[in-house]
Amino acid sequence: MKRLSILIISILFFSLQGACKPSNEKNKEIESIAQKEQSPVQTESINGLKKAYFASGCFWCVEAIYESVIGVKDAISGYSGGTIDNPTYQNHKDHAEAVEVIYDPELISYSQLVDVYFGSQNITQINGQGPDRGTSYRSIIFYQNEDEKKIIDDKISQLNKELDGEKVAAQVLPFQKFWKAEEYHQNYERNNPGNPYIQNVSIPRLNKFKKKHPELLKEKQNH
Repeated sequence: MKRLSILIISILFFSLQGACKPSNEKNKEIESIAQKEQSPVQTESINGLKKAYFASGCFWCVEAIYESVIGVKDAISGYSGGTIDNPTYQNHKDHAEAVEVIYDPELISYSQLVDVYFGSQNITQINGQGPDRGTSYRSIIFYQNEDEKKIIDDKISQLNKELDGEKVAAQVLPFQKFWKAEEYHQNYERNNPGNPYIQNVSIPRLNKFKKKHPELLKEKQNH
């Protein structure tokens, strides 16, 4: 499986990261065009629950992180940010692995979900997270309206001030459509605790987030 192969060679990638860091210019150019030409799609609330969309590396990791957060009813793995219809794991081209977060706004705000997003990744890594490299794993934060965009922009502006000459790598894109991934990807970390990738990448990333933001965690954890 490609994830295991990526994991095995990750040490080499990390050693070269400083010497060959990719440029983020293309992603930012795409971001600029999308913000000018596309109107964000607003999803409907269902029984008081809202939806939010995030991409930051492997969706197995992101799904597990958001499912640990108070007020989150479900997190669904899928694909977004690209152009082709009906993407699949074998062929999602310019889509990124993404997660649909279904949450109760009376228990957690969109602003807090954005804090979870930036607090659970390497915010300066371009086109990937950890050992997962490539545009499929790029970071994207999707907005559905101007209020959400302002929250995102304000947080990125503050984070950029705190970084030592680096910038937040994530694209900020108007949400268009989310495509649910194949069923075997859903709840993958929970259903496959012995998988080498889960053991060596997903669980450490989840635990790092939990240690950083204990105030955002559900009292009862399923992970």
